[in-house]
Amino acid sequence: MRSFDWDLLQSFLAIARAGTLTEAGRRQGVDHSTLSRRLAGLEGALQTKLFERGSSGYALTADGLALLKHAETIESTMFSIQSDVGAARTEASGVVRIGAPDGFGTAILSPAIGRLQRDNPDLEIQLVALPRSFSTSRREADIAIGLSHPDRGRLHVRRLTDYELGVYGAAEDAARWARLTDPQDFTRVPFISYIDDLIFTPELDYLPAVAKGIRPRITSSNLLAQKEAAAAGAGLCVLPCFLADGDARLVRVLAGRVALTRTFFMVVHSDTRDLARVRLTADFIAEEVRRQSDCFLPQRG
Repeated sequence: MRSFDWDLLQSFLAIARAGTLTEAGRRQGVDHSTLSRRLAGLEGALQTKLFERGSSGYALTADGLALLKHAETIESTMFSIQSDVGAARTEASGVVRIGAPDGFGTAILSPAIGRLQRDNPDLEIQLVALPRSFSTSRREADIAIGLSHPDRGRLHVRRLTDYELGVYGAAEDAARWARLTDPQDFTRVPFISYIDDLIFTPELDYLPAVAKGIRPRITSSNLLAQKEAAAAGAGLCVLPCFLADGDARLVRVLAGRVALTRTFFMVVHSDTRDLARVRLTADFIAEEVRRQSDCFLPQRG
């Protein structure tokens, strides 16, 4: 067996977690041909095949699964070394990736994150604001904002805040919405919501909690698209108050009758939580949420 270095194992882990060379290369910041060469080098050094290549991507072989366990142990050790020894423990530098739902990432983090970077010029911040969940165990993000408390894994979880959601419609149609006196009346007007089979977490399945029988006529996987459709007069929509209350194009409907509550959690993997760049960014996010606390629960403020 020939010797090999940590870079080859990092590339192996990226492919195993992403499932494709293209996605793994994007996460590592290298092109897929470089990853392909690294994988070939590792397979040559170990004299075994680590992946089965198929039309849907790369699947681990039995030897690949065995290596994955050892590689993740080595990765944990490397993170521990960075946390305990040297500059990574005290200096906030390098890349930190934040994975967040589209509404929170756009309305809360995007306007604030520049302050963190200006105060820490050696920090490179990647904000991935998408309607999906993020796994810190698979290194999809260093810090993940989610709507549920994960029940497994070596994770450090911080409850950020509860937040309120209400039903909103176009302000220009306020007279129409004023004629609605009960949540069941929502079944008689156009409604906007998520595409059922693309709801990435059950916490976003709002409509049964609002009224029975609501059938949305316009659906989107993206919360910001739903908001824009509602503001343009396409129908009513359940929206977070922190996203909708500051938009003059929108008006809340039956505010005293319909108020849902969900929770944001911040998740960091135990291996990386003590790295300065991760610790500083996580603390910044928590403080920003505290600073904007009134917008998350407006009826309690």
